[in-house]
Amino acid sequence: MSALSELSKLKVSRPTDLRAKRAARRDNKGAIIFLAPWLLGLLIITIGPMFASFYLSFTDYNLLQNPNWVGLENYIRMLSDSRLHQSLRVTFTYVIVGVPLQLAVALLIAVVLNRGMRGLAFYRSVFYLPSLLGGSVAVAILWRQIFGMDGLVNQLLALVGIEGIGWISNPDTALGTIILLHVWTFGSPMIIFLAGLRQIPTMYYEAAAVDGATRFQQFWRITLPMLTPIIFFNVVLQTIGAFQSFTQAFIVSGGTGGPSDSTLFYTMYLYNKGFKEFDMGYASAMAWLLVVIVGALTAANFIASKYWVHYDD
Repeated sequence: MSALSELSKLKVSRPTDLRAKRAARRDNKGAIIFLAPWLLGLLIITIGPMFASFYLSFTDYNLLQNPNWVGLENYIRMLSDSRLHQSLRVTFTYVIVGVPLQLAVALLIAVVLNRGMRGLAFYRSVFYLPSLLGGSVAVAILWRQIFGMDGLVNQLLALVGIEGIGWISNPDTALGTIILLHVWTFGSPMIIFLAGLRQIPTMYYEAAAVDGATRFQQFWRITLPMLTPIIFFNVVLQTIGAFQSFTQAFIVSGGTGGPSDSTLFYTMYLYNKGFKEFDMGYASAMAWLLVVIVGALTAANFIASKYWVHYDD
């Protein structure tokens, strides 16, 4: 009797299971159809070119003839390429100086805005606007005009009797003008900092105020430790973005690398090698070197985060 009851249960449940499986298959097909454009883009625009560039990095390729396999020759050339070494120095200086300054300004503005003020949405939009425009050609051209010999900066200096210089044509100041442009585009990390500040419970500040802590002590002992995950997030993103900077330096320096290669960014030198000198094999090798550098620095940031990033747990 028990065997018959079990058999009847199986007969009843089997059609239900089949219907569930069919519905799951239909859902999976629908998901695949909707994901198909993104998957095709990933394969054709990202993964495909990555494998192609990795192969080309071991070849001599000028975009017009078939690639010629040369093994590690492109990577060995990097060891004696003085302009590549200069581009690495310029790029690392840009990252090491520009990223901390940008994040410091972004955090300062976020703290001020977090205190609450009328028209907060307006100010937030105004401060975020440079991040939208900072990488554009128009802003880079404007920056070149501002720091030119007859630009706004020298005109302001002339009002107080100071003779200006060619800020962009001077190798001592050319990179500084581009770093200043990078710092000016602090809007994106500022918005992230502001969101993080809004998540810090006010009870911590109230308890600290009762204990007699000053505003600086509250900022140092409460705000910064609670914001370390946000700071870490911004550091990683802005560091990767800074290594990829191209438009600002290319437009400001006219695509030449500036005086004495003082603004020869790594990406600019890579572009010149690939699309001006048609040395695409060497440019592909440079691209993979950049991937290794960015990957190594990102990994180092994650390892170091264990010692200074504080989470709720």
